[in-house]
Amino acid sequence: MAFLTAWKGAAPGKSDYRTPVSSLHEALDQCMTALDLFLTNQFSEALNYLKPRTKESMYHSLTYATILEMQAMMTFDPQDILLAGNMMKEAQSLCQRHRKKSSVTDSFSSLVHRPTMDQFTEEEIHAEVCYAECLLQRAALTFLQDENMVSFIKGGLKVRNSYQTYKELDSLVQSSQYCKGENHRHFEGGVKLGVGAFNLCLSPSVGAGGGLMGIPEMGLHLRDHPQDCGGLHLGGVAPTHHEFAWLSLQTLSMLPTRILRLLEFVGFSGNKDYGLLQLEEGASGHSFRAVLCVMLLLCYHTFLTFVLGTGNVNIEEAEKLLRPYLKRYPKGAIFLFFAGRIEVIKGNVDAAIQRFEECCEAQQHWKQFHHMCYWELMWCFTYKAQWKMAYFYADLLSKENSWSKATYIYMKAAYLSMFGKEDYKPFGDDEVELFRAVPGLKLKIAGKSLPTEKFAIRKSRRYLSPKPISLPVPALEMMYIWNGYAVIGKQPELTDGILEIIIKAEEMLEKGPENEYSVDDECLVKLLKGLCLKYLGRVQEAEENFRIISANEKRIKYDHYLIPNALLELALLFMEQGRNEEAVKLLETAKQNYKNYSMESRTHFRIQAATLQAKSSLEKGNRSMVSSVSL
Repeated sequence: MAFLTAWKGAAPGKSDYRTPVSSLHEALDQCMTALDLFLTNQFSEALNYLKPRTKESMYHSLTYATILEMQAMMTFDPQDILLAGNMMKEAQSLCQRHRKKSSVTDSFSSLVHRPTMDQFTEEEIHAEVCYAECLLQRAALTFLQDENMVSFIKGGLKVRNSYQTYKELDSLVQSSQYCKGENHRHFEGGVKLGVGAFNLCLSPSVGAGGGLMGIPEMGLHLRDHPQDCGGLHLGGVAPTHHEFAWLSLQTLSMLPTRILRLLEFVGFSGNKDYGLLQLEEGASGHSFRAVLCVMLLLCYHTFLTFVLGTGNVNIEEAEKLLRPYLKRYPKGAIFLFFAGRIEVIKGNVDAAIQRFEECCEAQQHWKQFHHMCYWELMWCFTYKAQWKMAYFYADLLSKENSWSKATYIYMKAAYLSMFGKEDYKPFGDDEVELFRAVPGLKLKIAGKSLPTEKFAIRKSRRYLSPKPISLPVPALEMMYIWNGYAVIGKQPELTDGILEIIIKAEEMLEKGPENEYSVDDECLVKLLKGLCLKYLGRVQEAEENFRIISANEKRIKYDHYLIPNALLELALLFMEQGRNEEAVKLLETAKQNYKNYSMESRTHFRIQAATLQAKSSLEKGNRSMVSSVSL
């Protein structure tokens, strides 16, 4: 609902605890100084600079708590999560003190009872946007901290209230009657961050340039209910993590299905284009939250649309966003990390390695940044088939990071299994023993296992047999799960190298004795081989390999995910040839006919992205034909 009256500025005679507007301006300046310290890797200095005023200034308190939450989201350490949660709760309480007794969402939920905006001071309006941020960040921590139904409901209500507040504040900003205050740019930046993030996350398909909802197991279906004042949306935690938004994808997928079904009758709607526009406008403004808008956009372009899409990323936009910050903060770990991600997506693996190594060297205080780089470096060396180096980084992660021990140990075992017989296997580790250890390392966050971890556990189970049958190319299989073939596909020499390994594995399977896993393993190899052939331009051979998987559908015993993914890859191949109608049919089959397979959510994201892309191409073609006829 639109605001009907204008805010006139600060009103005199407020309670003693309300700081004047000049103090608000000073607080924002100081928080920007702290943010500058943070972006130059002076993390402790930033916290120490903020701490003295965290009990009195809502912006100091919110910024301090946000830095702690960013650390908690990287470590997944229960103590870090608890500390961040307590601090965010204090920040919310402080914001509540500065809000008008009747809040924006309460006061403006009804046209009948709505007061005029001239009853609000500038500080009270800023308190609203800060309060909305606190709610959202506390919701994210709630989902990680507890796995009971009450916690999920509480978290969902926080998101609902945050969403409604942002909607009302957005209406205020759009109102022609709205009178801008002294610190308007910071207020508007906060609104654009929240509104942009919500719209991005609530639109139908992230991989196609949309949001995180509307996908099985990943959140509530989108149905706007005007009669409601909102609704529970547990998937909306992504915006709170800013540059680490990709972690929220795991949180989304971990929400128990029973809870999602229970809450499915309500939901929100979002507009991807509007969300991107809001974030882009927020990023271009000179506000406290401009850099946060930039980070969220960089996450969107370099993680979400790549891992969950077709591999087609607006890399030019990502480079444009990053360039001024990399110039201002040449040693800033966050920006070096994103620079590395951009090089990865471009297929410049050596340049990416250099960037990630620079990121590690740039600071030694937050090892969590190192861990993010280790993960990326592990994959970079996987693309280069340098198994010892890939193993080295998987080993570091398994010892230093607690996100998913099962995944890290699985990757260690996977790399060891890729070694040749003549290679020295370091540290005396044995891949069979490592694979056997994976199921016992299962971790639950927010009551549900990580999808990648569940995949690793399923694949490891065959090693529990006294005489286990080895996985053919486990490292290259997991590379597919993370869309790594879209990286090597940009470098023919890398693709050739991986294809050679796959062909050798294929020959070994053909020569070896038949067993219960034979068909599954052969189909896996066909899928990976088809991908390499596609990127090398050997289209007909690629199609043949993908079709072999579909032909063996009824014979596959365990790896049922191969069938819908083979259809997806065949559809993408058809799209490159302009066969969009055939592609759409294949994608519909993949989406509708297969359920309950490994990494289903991720596959559905990619199917949705491909479907929207194919349909868009068809619509453009139809419009072009109409134009030609008209002429």
